[in-house]
Amino acid sequence: MNEFKTESKKLLDLMINSIYTNKEIFLRELISNASDAIDKLHFRSLTDDSVDISKEDLQIRLSFDREARTITVSDNGIGMTEEDLHNNLGTIAHSDSQAFKSENAEQQGEDVDIIGQFGVGFYSSFMVASHVRVVSKAFGSDQAFAWDSDGVEGYTVEPAERESCGTDVILTLKPSQDEEDYEDFLTEYRLKELVKRYSNYVRYPVTMEVTHSRQLEIPEDADEDYVPEYENYTEVETLNSMVPIWKRKKSEVTEEEYNQFYQSDFHDHEDPLRTISFHAEGSLNYDALLFIPSKAPFDLYTRDFKKGLALYSSNVMIQERCEDLLPDYFNFVRGVVDSQDLHLNISRETLQQNAQLRAIARRVEKKVKTELQNMLETDRETYEAFFDEFGEILKFGVYSSFGEARGVLEDLLLFYSAKEQKLVTLKEYVKAKPEEQEKIYFVPGSSRDLLEKLPVVNSVLNRGFDVLLCTARVDEFALGMLNSYDDVEIQNIQSSDFDLSSEEQKKDAEAVAEDNKDLFETVKETLGDKVVKVVVSTRLTTEADTPACVTADGPMSFGMERMMSERDTEGRYKVGRILELNIKSPVFEAMKTAMDLGQKDKVGEYAKILYDQALLIEGLPIEDPVAFAQAVAKLMV
Repeated sequence: MNEFKTESKKLLDLMINSIYTNKEIFLRELISNASDAIDKLHFRSLTDDSVDISKEDLQIRLSFDREARTITVSDNGIGMTEEDLHNNLGTIAHSDSQAFKSENAEQQGEDVDIIGQFGVGFYSSFMVASHVRVVSKAFGSDQAFAWDSDGVEGYTVEPAERESCGTDVILTLKPSQDEEDYEDFLTEYRLKELVKRYSNYVRYPVTMEVTHSRQLEIPEDADEDYVPEYENYTEVETLNSMVPIWKRKKSEVTEEEYNQFYQSDFHDHEDPLRTISFHAEGSLNYDALLFIPSKAPFDLYTRDFKKGLALYSSNVMIQERCEDLLPDYFNFVRGVVDSQDLHLNISRETLQQNAQLRAIARRVEKKVKTELQNMLETDRETYEAFFDEFGEILKFGVYSSFGEARGVLEDLLLFYSAKEQKLVTLKEYVKAKPEEQEKIYFVPGSSRDLLEKLPVVNSVLNRGFDVLLCTARVDEFALGMLNSYDDVEIQNIQSSDFDLSSEEQKKDAEAVAEDNKDLFETVKETLGDKVVKVVVSTRLTTEADTPACVTADGPMSFGMERMMSERDTEGRYKVGRILELNIKSPVFEAMKTAMDLGQKDKVGEYAKILYDQALLIEGLPIEDPVAFAQAVAKLMV
């Protein structure tokens, strides 16, 4: 028995129990090691004429035995001598692949890209195996050797038999326990799934004998009641694709191939709306293949949705969804980033330098923004279909980033124009507005039809100005966070400080309020704490307008109140109401008459009805619907 070198037992325990967080990656590590071994032999064949191999014959073979509880990963690569087994497997954290890369750095070309860096991937085997046996025969050697270990005390190396050069890694799986079902790895389906997920683009074929079923020939004398019979047969299949589509030149890949890859790898039944493929060279080399989906996934707006791009290093998947590569407002983007220059941590599950990810993420963000901007400018119909699916994500990005993402997003946003009766960008709104219009106006609400009927909206439209009808829950928050566009202030026309009246109109309103001071005081006294104050409306200016409206007092709007009230059961976020009376309305004249006749109770009844009507028009709930109905009925008799 040979003791492991270095501070081995503690280090090996760390390898098995701490470094890797996902047990299923053991197969990824073993296949990557096998690929490295084949690469080394292939590399030698390029410089040594005595090495007579055909690249087509190089492969990694995978097999399992349910009864013996073993999984075997075999390769026909460079193999290892007895000394190599001691050095590579007996010394933890010794990477023969890393040494090979360093020694051949100048000669190693694009055809040879060694994956291994740390020499610890092999020990991930002990996460699932109680015993590991490695049988290896070095190229040019007549003798094979076997390395055996249970991963605890040490290992043995003894002469063994192997017909040709290469290595077999044989894992005897641990017994299944309550929380760990190792039997799961002893199935064709599971092994195929792991190869497809993690090692689909390893450059050499990963083959396995797979069982299929086929129908037997129908006997000539079979009658009508004959039941077809089937037999099982096995054949060797290649489990991986080998050549990543993102490594190929865009000019050499058809749209159909991109669509097939997207649908297969990202489990979407529809083609992507746009495909973005690019290669970056410089201090950090990487390939990226991005897709903008046609439809939003069903869980996009739920907490369960996980963003991220698949991250590969040298064609081996490191993270299925690397969240750091996408900002939240582009979380719908799917795709792949592959770089052999990433500084991975020892487990290859995460990165050592987030600066690399940030650099890639900035480029990804720029590419997605450019693609969306191009779609908006050249294919408006398609962009509007995209925005219908993902627009709220972009708007929420403005709000959730506290405006920091406005430079990326503000020109991509669409809002419905009451004047144009179509979706417009903020840029289009500003370009079309009359010179005398000083601000960008919007109004939030639950329905476009209801918003178009609001008197305040019509009062703005009657002046030749436009109003953005905002029915998405996030609209008001996004526009509030933007605050302005191209130095033009954005204003909610339901806010108390919205006022399009002239100085003369303001003076007339003040005069009416003074002349009817007792009436306004009576209305305020009747409504009490329900309203902050009662004023003459400068937004309801014609007889056709409603008799009254309510506006929000302070920076918080009714739309915000509605959203906050969904979680606020104590009424802490209730917005103060200001009741505005339309002095041109016949109702106001009726109230003046009642006041002149000393009928304060009647004025009070009017006040209650007008207040509830104003709330209903704004889409706000009234406190007592029964009392409202009775008050209306009382005036009718």
